[in-house]
Order: sequence, then C-alpha cells, then structure tokens
Amino acid sequence: MANDRKRDAWTLLTSHGHVLVEIARNPDARIRDISAAAGITERAAMAIIADLDAAGYVTRSRVGRRNRYVVHLDLPFRHPAQHDLLVGPFLRMLAELPGESAPQVAKAAKALKAAKAVKAVQK
Repeated sequence: MANDRKRDAWTLLTSHGHVLVEIARNPDARIRDISAAAGITERAAMAIIADLDAAGYVTRSRVGRRNRYVVHLDLPFRHPAQHDLLVGPFLRMLAELPGESAPQVAKAAKALKAAKAVKAVQK
C-alpha cells in the first residue's frame, strides 16, 4: 500500500525544474515563495538556486534587502538526451512568458549546434 502511494507521488519535473520555472515566472520572488511553489523547504530552495547559479542558468543580484533573479534562456538542457534543446522555449511555455519568434529560437539552436561542432573538432 505504501509502495503504491510512493509510485503515485512522482512529478514530471525535478525540484530544480520547479524552482527554475518559479523564478522565470517571478524574478523578484522570495525564497519563501519559491519553496512554497516548488513544494520544498526553504533550505532546499536555497541550495537549488545556488546550483542553478553555479551552472549559469540563473544570475542573482541584490536589490535593497531582496534578491532579483535573471534566468538565462539561451542555455541548453544539462541531460545528454536533451542537450541540443534550449531551456528558453520550455520555460516560456511552463512559466507563460512572452515568446520569441520561431526564427530567433531556430537561430539560437543553430548557434548552439555550431558551438558544439567547434568544441568537438577541438577535442
């Protein structure tokens, strides 16, 4: 019985994904708000934001006594299976952000593939 509840408890996004979506929705959100929206503790939210910052997905800056976040939409997903895809279109959909036109997204994807080709040649 307990095992059935555990199988039903999973979500499609990881906690990192939930935090990134919430920051994209509200760049001025407090840790308390981010953690509540993601369903995690404030300490876990702070650790995840530090991970996202270290990976370059988020930049934090102080505005008075609060943090303001900038999400970098032009980065690829970290998992190898989706590494050719940018996080921007995904976050725009989930966070209901204003979108870029299809040519701009295609141009960014093409630039990413070209950078990967250069990196592969350098190896």
